[in-house]
Amino acid sequence: MRHGLGATFFFMLFAASGAMACGPDTDCLIGNRHYRIALPEGQDQRPVGAIIFAHGYRGSAAAVMRNANLRRMVSDMGLALIALKSADDDWVIPSSPSHMEADGSVEYRYVETVIEDVARRFPIDRGRLMAAGFSAGGMMVWNLACTMPERFAGFAAIAGTFWKGPPDSCETPAASLVHIHGRSDPTVPLDGRPIRKTWQGKVSESMDMYEDLGGFSPAGELTEGDLECQSRRNPRGEILDLCLHPGGHSFRSSYVKFAWERLQAAGQL
Repeated sequence: MRHGLGATFFFMLFAASGAMACGPDTDCLIGNRHYRIALPEGQDQRPVGAIIFAHGYRGSAAAVMRNANLRRMVSDMGLALIALKSADDDWVIPSSPSHMEADGSVEYRYVETVIEDVARRFPIDRGRLMAAGFSAGGMMVWNLACTMPERFAGFAAIAGTFWKGPPDSCETPAASLVHIHGRSDPTVPLDGRPIRKTWQGKVSESMDMYEDLGGFSPAGELTEGDLECQSRRNPRGEILDLCLHPGGHSFRSSYVKFAWERLQAAGQL
């Protein structure tokens, strides 16, 4: 009988430890929320940097992890990919169509919790985190840059900006930010468009606000592939780049790598 009880206890302990495991194919649970993580292939116990990625409208952490090209690229960079999951079909951020009165705090607390949980479970270098996102995820990234710039080495917003327009104030000091957008984007146009009771903001207004906030000034132009960029820099060394491509509402994994390398070149990572 004692042998049987011992075997049962061992099985329960094994099952419990398996339930706590998480990664690219299994949710990392934090309360009633979750995220997923893919560590770089062959990673040892030395801390690595990470890209924390916010999905688009009706996306998911699981869908981000199914992007094999993105996962492979991030792994080859020697980084972890951390995929967030919105509290609803869309991110619960100010002035979004389904959350007009939201202040975004539910998402900001979630991201704080993800960073703490990741650092506890995995060998992650908290000083080398970049937040990136596409479309609605790009809107989330702009909100993170405004509310918690000190948590990240920099931000990469792709095809998304603030709903309605930039807020009246943001946390300081400003961080480095690379914004990437298609010149002919019909879904999130550079000049915005109305959606239900709200509207998408103008990219130029967000860039101007952050330029003033961080004391950025023009620092030249650069071209990388199909990206044509206007760069700004401030006395602290942060960068603010606006990079446009000739396409529409599109995402390329290479845009994430480009943003990371821009931060590296500026000494932010």
